[in-house]
Amino acid sequence: RQKKTASHTVTELENPKDCSQAGKPLFCPSHPTEKLSLFCEQCDQPVCQDCVLGRHRQHTYDFPSNVIHRHGDTLRELLKSTQQHMGTLEGVLSQVDDMGSAVRSRAEAVATEICLFASGYVEAIEEHRDRLLKQLEDLKVQKENLLHLQKAQLQQLLLDMRTGVEFTEHLLMNGSDLEILITKGVVSSCLTKLNSIAYSSHPSVDDRIQFSTQEKAGQCRGYEVFGAILNKVVDPARCTLQGEDLHSAHQNQLIGFTLLCCDSMGEQMGRGGETVQVTITHRDKKDCAVKPTVCDNGDGTYCISYSPEEPGLYAVCVCVKGQHVQGSPFSLMVKHKFREHQGVFHCCTFCSSGGQKAARCACGGTMPGGYQGCGHGHKGHPGCHHWSCCGQVKESSECLGGPPSDTSQRSLLRTVAL
Repeated sequence: RQKKTASHTVTELENPKDCSQAGKPLFCPSHPTEKLSLFCEQCDQPVCQDCVLGRHRQHTYDFPSNVIHRHGDTLRELLKSTQQHMGTLEGVLSQVDDMGSAVRSRAEAVATEICLFASGYVEAIEEHRDRLLKQLEDLKVQKENLLHLQKAQLQQLLLDMRTGVEFTEHLLMNGSDLEILITKGVVSSCLTKLNSIAYSSHPSVDDRIQFSTQEKAGQCRGYEVFGAILNKVVDPARCTLQGEDLHSAHQNQLIGFTLLCCDSMGEQMGRGGETVQVTITHRDKKDCAVKPTVCDNGDGTYCISYSPEEPGLYAVCVCVKGQHVQGSPFSLMVKHKFREHQGVFHCCTFCSSGGQKAARCACGGTMPGGYQGCGHGHKGHPGCHHWSCCGQVKESSECLGGPPSDTSQRSLLRTVAL
């Protein structure tokens, strides 16, 4: 009923065959009495003759029969491309549906795996729990048995002492002088024997039973489990220090020693996590402290490394849980910078110099025949490889100084060069 659609033909969608416009003229929306007989190329729409004379006056136009082949080809290309996209989309939709089914199937399979894993993990944890409780019960029974045994021994010793004391008191109060003198030897021997019996003034065991949730407990049913009962407690008085150069070091040289933590029975802890404090301070220069590095090996041993910058005497303190360990504190002598060898580490001057007679060595060895240096098995030869600059037989040793006084600097330099 609107002006723009008054000339349009409306038909039912159920009967598309009845809506064919073939043979029926189409009228212009702007000029309802004029037929659409032309096509405006610039506006890309059908127009009537009045439109061409009006607002489409300067536009290029032609008859529909002349341009239909070109526009039809364009539509057919677009139609073909759209049909291809439709096929692709249908394939993608099919793949999406298939992937959805695969995702659901895979999710169900993974859910089954998770349930199996969780149930197995729960069983492993429960089994580990039962083992821990059994271990705890065994440990409790062991400690109780030791306490019962100690209690029985102490009660028997107390009973023997009480009997001896009562007998002796009764003898001294009611016995005659002759009776006391007659039984004195037996009573003295009995009391001396009772007094000589060694007994512990403390319970034979302690109540130090701990549970660590962070301790690795190996595998149970193929699962890694945590949690262990710890009945060992570190005893600083039993901890020891180990190292070759514990009391000596060189300036600016990285050196260290090992701390071995033990329990009250002297057994290695076998685990780490202890609080270890190490301080290294200069005896004369209080502000000159060395910052050590403590490395926990996880087996009850700790590596302490440091590099002193100033020579002199240092005091080293090693504490575990705030208490000094065995040998702490101790003195550390830091020598001047390590003296590198300036010579050659050789078997003898004869070999290293190629048989030069003037080549000398700080070992002081000589050879017959006018040779001023050492040779195998001759006088002064140390019998092994040694340094030509100081005669040291250890290759990693510190150089002790220059050659003997009768060795010229020129000969030494010659040996070094060789």
